[in-house]
Amino acid sequence: MIHLLRCSTLVLASLVVCGASSTCNAQPRFHRNLLRNDTEWFRSEEAKAIADSVLEYQSPQGGWPKSTDLSKSPRTPDDIPQPGSGRANSLDNEATTLPLRFLARAVNATGEAKYRDAFEHGIEYLLNAQYPTGGWPQFWPLRDGYYSRITFNDGAMIRAMTVLRDVAKGEPPYDFVDGELRSRAAAAVERGVDCILAAQIEQNGNLTAWCAQYDEETLKPAWGRAYEPPSLSGDESVDIVRFLMSIEEPRPEIIAAIEGATEWFRKVAIHGYRFEEFEDENGERDRRIVADAEAPPLWARFYELVTNRPLFLGRDSVYRYEVVEIELERRAKYDYYGDWAQDLLAEHYSAWSSRHDVASSGGPDGGGI
Repeated sequence: MIHLLRCSTLVLASLVVCGASSTCNAQPRFHRNLLRNDTEWFRSEEAKAIADSVLEYQSPQGGWPKSTDLSKSPRTPDDIPQPGSGRANSLDNEATTLPLRFLARAVNATGEAKYRDAFEHGIEYLLNAQYPTGGWPQFWPLRDGYYSRITFNDGAMIRAMTVLRDVAKGEPPYDFVDGELRSRAAAAVERGVDCILAAQIEQNGNLTAWCAQYDEETLKPAWGRAYEPPSLSGDESVDIVRFLMSIEEPRPEIIAAIEGATEWFRKVAIHGYRFEEFEDENGERDRRIVADAEAPPLWARFYELVTNRPLFLGRDSVYRYEVVEIELERRAKYDYYGDWAQDLLAEHYSAWSSRHDVASSGGPDGGGI
């Protein structure tokens, strides 16, 4: 009874930890929580069926589509997003990087050559998609529009670099990767780090944070969607800093980038407010900023490049400085505020500075608006 209840709860939560010995009959979705399963599960028929399905969705270029349940084998060729479509060959929403992580586990558990070949083809995709300036687009082969900008938005570039970094290290489950491919992955990561350092925005000579998108040639902040302006990101910049903190032997430029960004996060932290969801008089979901002296610090999704003022845009692309001025549809569905940097400042920075003998410059309440 307990086992069945646990299984039902996990399925409802889209978590897949019903392993080889489980009696669950629900079809698991392709989700990062599959990676929580142990090696025994990756040897199971259920896991191999999912891995075989993942192979079917891989494009000729080596990438995978976004917003697609890769655990369900396509019934017809039309179920597979084709190159040039709106979903194929993407790094958005964990496309390509999550399948690679899953296949690495499958290779590690089973040793099957078909999984290894697909994995290596996927790594070649990541290497081919990298711009000469070191960044990665949201889609490759390239699509017209903001999709071809260097994309930190939603973690796209950092996820690509994380997979390549782990491949370069050659530790399980990536210990099957040969030395030549590992070396190329390491070189790509180095170029990516150089891109990150070059793209960090300065204000009056002080290093701050990053924009969510950049021009792939000039490395200047660029537009994303209509409501995503060239700006300093209070969200995406956190993942960038965490990646830089993961570098085992950071050179002085990396240390300076981390110090500059964490100081900027302290400076622009918003104290005394919370961003809450409520139901308006028409019964519709809405969100608002509310004064609350006990609330933990918040950060805006966008900060104006020069002034550091929180910035809010709707689908009309008009710059505004109050979230209430944005149309309901965007205000209710888009995260204009979040607690993104709280753990970075309260925990990660302290641990990193201790490891590298860097004098801490404060905690999450070291400054703010």
